[in-house]
Amino acid sequence: MNTYRYEMLRLQAACSEKGPLCVGLDTDPTYMPPEVLRMYGSPAQAVLAYNEALVSATASSAACFKVQIAYYEALGLEGLSVYARTLALVRQAKIPVIADIKRGDIADTAKAYARAHFSGDFEADIITLNPYMGFDTLEPFLEYVDSSGKGAFVLLRTSNPGMKDIEWLELACGVSPSGTPPRVLDAVGAGLLSLSSRFGNADCAPFGVVVGCTEEADARALRDRYPGLFFLIPGYGAQGGAARIAATLLDRAGGTVNSSRGILTAWKKDPLLEIKRASQSLTLTDIAESAGRAAFASKAELLSAVKQLGAES
Repeated sequence: MNTYRYEMLRLQAACSEKGPLCVGLDTDPTYMPPEVLRMYGSPAQAVLAYNEALVSATASSAACFKVQIAYYEALGLEGLSVYARTLALVRQAKIPVIADIKRGDIADTAKAYARAHFSGDFEADIITLNPYMGFDTLEPFLEYVDSSGKGAFVLLRTSNPGMKDIEWLELACGVSPSGTPPRVLDAVGAGLLSLSSRFGNADCAPFGVVVGCTEEADARALRDRYPGLFFLIPGYGAQGGAARIAATLLDRAGGTVNSSRGILTAWKKDPLLEIKRASQSLTLTDIAESAGRAAFASKAELLSAVKQLGAES
């Protein structure tokens, strides 16, 4: 039974207990060796089998799992069935699950998206949202925060290089908290702080923000600017984000650090599997166990970076 009023508080508690690692189930069939894919009737069936094996292999290291819907949509109707079954698999294991859907639309369309992803076949505990059509697009989702404790991560500073095209643009009016010209992301953050005040929880708001760990320049400023917002931190691992940047972002209310390809495709660089790779004799158990080792190592690296940051401060 969930004893937390909000899913974001449950996620915060899970990260405190198990460490900050979030394992991303961005499971593309091409991430599996051909000899494993051939064992299944379709790519979607292979993805489901890998997800089941990977959740089992990494559950001891992962505070949560993030499922990116695009990879499942690309597999058609069968893929969406696998998406639903993957969400259910994680939720049945009593592990928080984030649906990475990045929805953002208006009025009844937003209400339909909220209903689709907070109930029914695609129900998740927490989802990701895009605020760039305005804060009214968030309201239907926040209603589920009020009524059933669901959570949402809103895009603030993403991990891709192109985020500078919009998120870092300076605005013509106002002043940021640092006294410099405000950027678009400052406007987003200010709006989210205003929304969070209505929930009256100073330690951790029931929704959070996406802040990538690929840019070190203002990581500390962003963390201090939003002390009560829990962070979803992408970019670690395959995208080049450093553990030390993630550690800074994990301060205050905390956060969860996502790693997807670095864990899903760990078998490609695993020295323990060198002979099996060469002989094309890898099994599903081999690649899942490799993912488990990678998840354990990622968790250890993140916790070490947090400890080091604490020693320096």
